Amino acid sequence: MKSHQKNKFQKVILVISDLHLSAGKMIKGKRNLLEDFHYDNELIDFLNYYSEGDYKDVAVELVINGDFFDFLAVPYVEFYDDEFWSEKAAMAKLKMVMSAHKSVMEAMKRFVSCPDKSIVYIIGNHDAEFVFDSLKHEFVSFFGEYSYKVSISNSVTTHVPTKGVSIQHGHQYERAHDFDQENAVIETLNGEKYFNPPWGSYYVTNVINKYKQERSFINSVRPIKHFLIHGLLFDTFFTLRFMLSNIYYFVMVRFWHFYMMKKSFKQIFQDLYRELELFQDFETLTRHYFEKTPESRVLIVGHTHNPTLRIFNDGTIFINTGTWTRMVNLDLGQWNYGNVLTYAKILVRNTEYEIDDFDKNVEVDLKYWLGINNLPYSEYH
Repeated sequence: MKSHQKNKFQKVILVISDLHLSAGKMIKGKRNLLEDFHYDNELIDFLNYYSEGDYKDVAVELVINGDFFDFLAVPYVEFYDDEFWSEKAAMAKLKMVMSAHKSVMEAMKRFVSCPDKSIVYIIGNHDAEFVFDSLKHEFVSFFGEYSYKVSISNSVTTHVPTKGVSIQHGHQYERAHDFDQENAVIETLNGEKYFNPPWGSYYVTNVINKYKQERSFINSVRPIKHFLIHGLLFDTFFTLRFMLSNIYYFVMVRFWHFYMMKKSFKQIFQDLYRELELFQDFETLTRHYFEKTPESRVLIVGHTHNPTLRIFNDGTIFINTGTWTRMVNLDLGQWNYGNVLTYAKILVRNTEYEIDDFDKNVEVDLKYWLGINNLPYSEYH
């Protein structure tokens, strides 16, 4: 936004998702191969830019659309097996992540300390342990006197920052990662609380994390089928082990589960097929969403790490905000988006508008952050 244009807009809404801040690049003197976020400086610049200069006197709402923290990639806590899902373990993971990225947390505090700046946090599947009230309180209280400008709630799965714009993380469309945020906490007889994760979370901690420490790119390659084909050709033994582990885990966790429910084999295979519908066609889902919610004009999601902007013939818009982690695209027919730090930017001219005047008052786009840090080098990952 140029300086002479800033007064044309009453509000700016920024949407980021899937940054996956974890326990830091070093743990007890050793390299942490599970840490996916390496853009602390770029994120700090991003927060500073949208709270100073041309944006100093503009209302800016930062929407963190899920998976900002990655609790699934923090195994370095002294809790094992199902204790990993306890409230105590979740709190230990949260504190470890916040400590590992202190400069980012301080930049977020500076952001909300500025006039008319606020943060809305939508819970995703990698930071799902925010369903614990104690974790929400720990996170929000970090902002001190500005905590009232930070919002995070179990009940918000779809956020509407302005009329006609809907924001969802997107994991709720995949059965492997979907969970009921309102009823995801189990309390034992002695009062201890545990998160009841979807099976996809167990898959990440038990399979992905194991193999990621051998090949750090294991969860960064798309499409998955191309990754497997290339792997069988050029890294045969590792890829075969990875594939067999996936098959064994899925059979033991899902097939056996449906079998024990005394379902027919037809029902079992139907359920298994739905369970395997990972990284669905979100554009098709968008059409269904707009049919169900005709008052919406824009749907913004994350989750799949695939930055996308689609404008349909009827004027409705679908955006996937992508990720701030390194991705590798093996599909030669697609843009290799690599290290692009993408985010959605929504400019609202007049906050008091009718939905029929949406196009006249709201501009929506997908941007990528180039950064303003002038260091002559960058960290190699």
